[in-house]
Amino acid sequence: MDVLALSPFAAPARGTVSVPGSKSINNRALLLAALADGRSTLTGALDSDDTRIFAAGLAALGFSVSHDRAGSTFTVDGCGGRLPAPPGGVAEIFVGNAGTAARFLLALAALGTAKVRFDGVAAMRKRPMGDLLAALAAQGATVAWGGEPDRLPLTITGAGLAGGRIALDPSRSSQQVSALLMVAPFARSDATLALEGTVVSEPYIAMTIDMMAAWGATATRDPDGALRVRAGQRYAAKPAYEIEPDASSASYFFAAAAVTGGRVTVRGLSRQALQGDALFVDALARMGCAVEDGPAGLTVAGPARLAGVEIDMNAISDTAPTLAAIAPYASGPVLITGVEHMRWKETDRVAAMARELARMGADVEERRDGLLIRPSTVRRAQVATYDDHRMAMALAVTGLAGPGVDIEDPGCVSKTFPTFFEVLADLRRQSDAAAAHGR
Repeated sequence: MDVLALSPFAAPARGTVSVPGSKSINNRALLLAALADGRSTLTGALDSDDTRIFAAGLAALGFSVSHDRAGSTFTVDGCGGRLPAPPGGVAEIFVGNAGTAARFLLALAALGTAKVRFDGVAAMRKRPMGDLLAALAAQGATVAWGGEPDRLPLTITGAGLAGGRIALDPSRSSQQVSALLMVAPFARSDATLALEGTVVSEPYIAMTIDMMAAWGATATRDPDGALRVRAGQRYAAKPAYEIEPDASSASYFFAAAAVTGGRVTVRGLSRQALQGDALFVDALARMGCAVEDGPAGLTVAGPARLAGVEIDMNAISDTAPTLAAIAPYASGPVLITGVEHMRWKETDRVAAMARELARMGADVEERRDGLLIRPSTVRRAQVATYDDHRMAMALAVTGLAGPGVDIEDPGCVSKTFPTFFEVLADLRRQSDAAAAHGR
């Protein structure tokens, strides 16, 4: 196994960085483009494992998809909601460890009538799919299990969507809600998604609704939280749809500024971004950071020492590992709550962060729905990353603020941010240069 040795920063993190396009927006846009009438081009697109897997899945279903990696674009010929016949009549889709690809493409496959086989890596086979699959089966799809029920591998044969009332439990993942919302305009009758349970990661559902509207279809909310989508709506192709920078990826550089008392700007990002994770900076503000939203991007400046905080991160759970990573350096306890659903991500991130922070000497207590982390003296250690990109990137920040860290399997960041360690190295060079010039 590869191990990357990271030294701590010798100076406060100071500089300006660019992060790749948002995975969440990119993969939603790929699905909307596939469903639209005509050809769409996504600009500023993310080139990563997850986006390549999604594009390959569309191609397996018979869509024409091209990816210009150098130009950061995807071009998709949409089908107007009428799925093309997959080559050979049967599609084989391998989703790797990409949750959005699995859930969004399952919903897309249900619109057609072809047989589609889905599988993924071992970790993906453990991630929950049952609620989405039950909803698709109730709409007319046939699901055959290749192993454990409600898990990959499986084969789905669609029959179009009937519409009407669709019951769904959103307590483990909001992705299945987004998946059904985006395909619902092509149901035979108006659809109502009745959300029966606690909604997690609500900003991702809001992002989906906003993007649907931008592409030409509306979803409305009832007072009881149900989501309604009128049948017969169409998506209009986008000749140039710009993907905004990934706010989750930006969180690691904001955290670097926060924990080292530095100042970092992420180009092109704003607190008004479609992504809820842009509001991670508000959590840092509660810990004493200064936040500026300017024409160049979003900037965080760290204090002399971070303050402790108690915070419910249900809505921005992808950034909870980032906050946990810098929590040992705070002057008081940091309590992160509302993130039990992180246990069903690429790995059990609650348990994994507790285990690896403890390995680094942190005083950490694992709780059912989060973590309590007390002020600690961090030591250098070799940490596991569990084939989880967010574990690798978060723990890198823990190390750069203390005695360094040795990251196992650093290549797992290719899932969403293949150049993460290169961008981190560039920030180190900018920080050293700023210190040398007395800035």
